[in-house]
Amino acid sequence: MKKKLIYGMMLTSMFFLGCNDEFLEGEQTNVLTSETIADHSDNYPALLEGSLNGITSFIIEPFAVTGTRHFDFGQKAVDIWMDMTCGDMALSTSAYGWYNDAANLIAPVDFTQEENEIIWIYYYRIISVANTVISSIGGNDVVPENDESKRILGQAKTYRAYAYFYLLQLYQRSYDPAQEVLPFYNIDTFSLAKVPAGDIYDQVVSDLTHAIELLDGYTRSAKNLIDKTVAQGFLAYTYAAMGMYPEAKVQADNLISAYSPTTAGQLVFPGAGSGFNDVNTASWIWGYDLTEDLGHQLIDWWGQVDPFTYSYAWAGDSKSIDDLLYSQIPEGDVRKDQFATATGALQPINKFFDPGRTIGGQYIITTDLIHMRVEEFILLSAESAAKSGAAGGEATAKAMMIDFLTPRVGAAEASATITPLSGQALLDEIYLQTRIELWGEGKSYLAMKRNQATVTRGTNHVYRSGESFAYDSDEMSFQIPEVEIINNGLINGQN
Repeated sequence: MKKKLIYGMMLTSMFFLGCNDEFLEGEQTNVLTSETIADHSDNYPALLEGSLNGITSFIIEPFAVTGTRHFDFGQKAVDIWMDMTCGDMALSTSAYGWYNDAANLIAPVDFTQEENEIIWIYYYRIISVANTVISSIGGNDVVPENDESKRILGQAKTYRAYAYFYLLQLYQRSYDPAQEVLPFYNIDTFSLAKVPAGDIYDQVVSDLTHAIELLDGYTRSAKNLIDKTVAQGFLAYTYAAMGMYPEAKVQADNLISAYSPTTAGQLVFPGAGSGFNDVNTASWIWGYDLTEDLGHQLIDWWGQVDPFTYSYAWAGDSKSIDDLLYSQIPEGDVRKDQFATATGALQPINKFFDPGRTIGGQYIITTDLIHMRVEEFILLSAESAAKSGAAGGEATAKAMMIDFLTPRVGAAEASATITPLSGQALLDEIYLQTRIELWGEGKSYLAMKRNQATVTRGTNHVYRSGESFAYDSDEMSFQIPEVEIINNGLINGQN
């Protein structure tokens, strides 16, 4: 009997761009099993490539899970939910209501909320397709015979690790390897019941370590494709989430040596090359080049965040920096100018913007989507050094932070800010700088969990302003969705 994942959903034809009519004749076109792909992969070499391309497209696809909901658009949709949950992104005005429940922290405490279901299906569908590719190419332990097979296996394992990593961050309150947290399927193991987090972390580390080896020497044609550095980035995050800071620093430093940092001019309009809107920016590690032929309109991350795009941020659903966080950005820091102050909205009009800069002007979206950049790993390396306990760790962290801050605040201010710090005060400063630097990029939530922080909302939130939440409180993690609990008798929603 074939095993089918309830939580993984069915593999739909959207993932298999290489299929032709002859191949599909006589098959169920909405369900392609790993056995089917394995049987035909020799005759249809584009099939596995089509599966990987399907994941790549799914990550930025509007309506990909629900077909209808305006906050359903892949990883960047999850990024907004994470940024709102930890409070750094404020829903500062609400005209249409799409983010009312997220901003009011209802989804994390109510398993019937559709945000939980969208996140769950999104990641498990990626896992399902990645497992199919891995199985079809020979399984978890296969030794690929050529460079093309190495690339396919390396990318598939990175996608599987990426999805499990985010599920662990979102559905477990804090790192506890013994806690049973999620259903798990890696081809060799099939469990509809929850398995210990440590088992899944082991799989993530194994997948990424192997992917880095497999992708060594591969040069990608575009930054939306997975290469070795993307896998190294996720391995750095995974080690840090596990408290393995020396290992996290090694991986982070690999990325620091491979990419150029964002320049002071690029940080804020009207600097040269300013705006986080171009995948060709040298500091971007992973992102997506949105082009006109993709037809993205209205239902997109840009529509939710950028008032220069014809969509919700312009029409009355403002996404702003939390004003308490904003108040901690010192005068003279160029990043303070990323946010509009004239109307008090604090929208990120000088960080994320359509280059045309006409309010409501961008209808077909061609500004690019960012998933990962090198500053994440400069900050993570400094954090890891400070937490490592190694001799000279704090000195290394301080030197890195002074270098990081100098283009943002000037050399004298950078030194004056960082030099006196040590211990928890230094860690608090690195965490603060992570929140400021990566605002709106979906990374503050990960830093909150990693640093076991308590977050306090400012005054510009429509909901829950002034309230504080510990990283492991009910409100800071998501719930296994109702549909999974109904369909899977081996699971419950407690996390």
